[in-house]
Parts: sequence; structure tokens; C-alpha cells
Amino acid sequence: MAVWRSGEDDPLSLTAGGNTKPQSNDSSLFSLSAAENTKQLIDLLGKSGDLKERTFSYEKAEGRLLYFETIVDSGRIEESILRPLSETDMQNVEEALTVLEREEIADPDKAIAALMQGKVLLFLEGRSVCIACGVETFFLRSIMEPANEKVIRGSHDGFVENLNTNIALIRERLKSPGLMIEYVQLGQKTNTRVAIIYEKEIANPELVEELKRRVNSIDMDMMFDPGFLEDMVEDSTLSPFPQVLNTERPDRAIANIMDGRIALFGDGSPTCIIMPVTFFALYQSPDDYNARTIPGSFYRLLRFLSFLIAILMPGLYIAIVGFHLEVLPADLILTIKGGVQTVPFPPIFEVLAMETAIEIIREAGVRLPTPIGQTIGIVGGLIIGDAVVSAGFASRTTVIVVAVTAISSFVAPSAEMSTATRLIRFPLMILASLFGFYGLMFGVVLIAMHLCKLESLGRPYFAPLAPFRLKDMLRDTFIKQPAWKKKTRPLDSHPIREGAEFGSREWVKK
Repeated sequence: MAVWRSGEDDPLSLTAGGNTKPQSNDSSLFSLSAAENTKQLIDLLGKSGDLKERTFSYEKAEGRLLYFETIVDSGRIEESILRPLSETDMQNVEEALTVLEREEIADPDKAIAALMQGKVLLFLEGRSVCIACGVETFFLRSIMEPANEKVIRGSHDGFVENLNTNIALIRERLKSPGLMIEYVQLGQKTNTRVAIIYEKEIANPELVEELKRRVNSIDMDMMFDPGFLEDMVEDSTLSPFPQVLNTERPDRAIANIMDGRIALFGDGSPTCIIMPVTFFALYQSPDDYNARTIPGSFYRLLRFLSFLIAILMPGLYIAIVGFHLEVLPADLILTIKGGVQTVPFPPIFEVLAMETAIEIIREAGVRLPTPIGQTIGIVGGLIIGDAVVSAGFASRTTVIVVAVTAISSFVAPSAEMSTATRLIRFPLMILASLFGFYGLMFGVVLIAMHLCKLESLGRPYFAPLAPFRLKDMLRDTFIKQPAWKKKTRPLDSHPIREGAEFGSREWVKK
């Protein structure tokens, strides 16, 4: 697996393990004939329909261009290569070309790698090298706010599918000479460019090297989606809890980079992967830091409360109705018991059926076009809820419990954490139906043990609760402190520079 670093090696001069280019049986370099050189490459590549060879006259000699027409800008070929060559002599080829990115290549295998990346290969008669010219075409969508990470206050731009644009959005805000960008090429068939971004004066070098080791060990044919990359680098893929933070917001990515974390970008995807993270970082939102202290702390605590409601409320209802009705007030017992007695199914079947129906409606709403999806979600929920109660398949209390649980699961700012909470409540419901409160608490203990054991890039996932650090808990875990009181960075990523993240209000003292 090949790695090249910004400012050191050029990606065209490296080959990856299992690269996309065909391997030549003839290890010789190019000849002095432009026609023979292009024929050699065409024979290696095969006669693809979009592989074009173009001949042009050059000082009583013949030159050749070789490129894939589907991934190059034909207008730039005319303006930056052919026209300048017609106005210069043989000795000033490099000075005549107006292409900013160009390199001489003498190895056919490296030339094919450049060709696959959208370069045009320029062959001149009498030269045993080709000039790889960067005239790639780019298909960019406009920068807009991510649909799944909207905020009330703050910036409203988001990452796009182009890697260079995403890095530009980072550098536009973080104008630090210590911002390091290292590239890795992944995928034996896709040759996807992946960027590792960190602040070298803050990020722990051991974590950076560990992440690069994991990325460099990836060996697979296809790598164009962040889900593939996430599965390859996270510590425990079978855990329901996400061990990376996925975001499409530049401000959120920069805030985590400044906390000493590392960001991963893949070309072709607007999603940024951030490691290491903690359970509590997944419940923090950019709105927290754009709001004042008390409102920001209130809504953060509300998210943690919604997590407990989402995983515990169905199990509590099943345990109370099935085993522990005595914990309710007498008037409430009569109301709930009266509704349950008319239902021919045990509470576990009621809740499971309603939860499954909610998940089906949600999935249908996601797959359908936006206006129809919203209508399906609202109308489907109302009609199904009223119909099952009228038919006697579920009690009104069950519908209320399922509705509150569904709403609470969507409060998490991270879509992956929202999915995890919806999955966790199903085994808790089964344990509650079998053993009541004892089974529910047993499940909660198992989840807590799993969270304490879980790691993200080798760092504790449940910090600062496990290991317990009171300083971090009081600073920016459950409540949002004023910016001027944040004297140190979170310790979960072990930053080498811990202090002076925001500063202080010296004017108050004066």
C-alpha cells in the first residue's frame, strides 16, 4: 500500500499494492518513438471506447496525446497543451505548456497510473519519456448545508464530493501552518484518494501513526464510500455503538481537529470521519457552542435524557405491565390495566409490533422523495396508531410509549448514534419481558460494561466516566461552559498541547 505525503512525494510516482493499472510483462522503459510508446500503453490497457489517441505535427515531427476523454477537459487540452506547442520550439516544451500540474514519466506502469487519474500523456518524437499533464474535469455540486446536520446558529455550508474542495473548506477556516494533510491511495480497482488531516502541534503523534498504520493496511478492490473506510479502521465493528464521528459540517470537523482528533476524507464522499471520539462527543452539537451557556447546557442534557428514554422506556413499560404494576399509583393502575385487558397479546408483542411498524414507516419515508416521505411518516403514523387501538391490537398507553420512544431516538445529533439507540432497546425489551426489572437492569449493566470496555483508536470510548476524570466531566461533557473558562482541551485524545484552547476575559480583571 502506497502512501505519499504533502510536499514530499508525488502521487504519480508511487504504486499501490494491487494498483488499478495493468502490470506490464515488459519492464523496459519507453522508446524514442511516440507511436510505439502509445501503442505499448494501448496494448496494456485494452481498446476501451473512451481511450483516445490524438496525433499532432510538431516541428516537422509527430507528437501523440493519450487520454481518457470521459475524465479530461478537452477545452483545456486545446488551450494549455496544443496551442502553446504550436507556438514554441523543441527546446522549450516545459516552458510552453501552461498546465500547472505536469511531470515527466519514463515508466509505462506509472504512466498508466497517471492516465487513470485523469492526466493527459504527451509523447514527443525522439524522447523516451512522456509528460503527464493535469487537465482533469471536475463535476462539482454547489456547497450547501448538510440535510442531516442542520443548526439554528452557525455556518450553513457543508462538504461536497470533491476532496480538494473539502480540504479548501478546512484551510479557509483553519489558517494554521501546523495543519498537516497526508494522502493515501486505497482500492485496488477504484484507486480512491484518502486524506488524513490533523494539527501537528496538537494531535498526539502516536494516534496519528496508529491511524496511518490501520489505513495503510487496507487491501480491498473497492474504496469509495466512508462506510467501507469506517469498517476498516474502527476498533470493534460488531458493537452497536459508532466509534467514529461522521460529519459533513466544516465547523464541526475543525473543532474536533483543534481538540487533537484526526479527520479522514475520501474522494467522492462529503462525509468526514473523525477519530478518536467518545460516547459523549457524539451527543455534542455545533448549536451548543453557538448558544449561550445555560441554553446550550440545557439542550445537551436534554439529549442525554432522550438517550435514556429511547433505550429504557419500552422495557420499563413492559416490565411494569407484566411484573410490577404495584410501582404505579392506584388511579394509573386502573387506567393502564383497563387498556391492557382488552388486548389479546402480551405487552412484549404489542410493543415489538408497534416498534417494527415505526421502523418500517421511517425506512419508507427515507427512501421516498422528500414531500412524499414526510406525508407517509405523518399520515402513516396517525392512521396505523388509531387503527390498531380501534381494532384492539394495542392499548393507547402502548402507542404513547412507542411514539415518545421514537421521537427521543431522533434527538441525537449523530445519525449513527440514533440508529444504535433504536437497536439497543430491542434486547432490553426482551429481557424486561422475561425477568421484569431484574432483566432490564441486567441489560443496562451489560451495556455499561460494554461501553467501558469499548475503545476508539485505542482510546477509552466512555471517557471521562471510564476512566473517571471529574475535571473533564465538569468542563464540557454534560454542561457547556463559557468559552472563556475552557483553559484546556479534552484529554480523551491525549493532545500534546493541552492548554489555551479559547483564552480568557482579561478585560474583566482590568
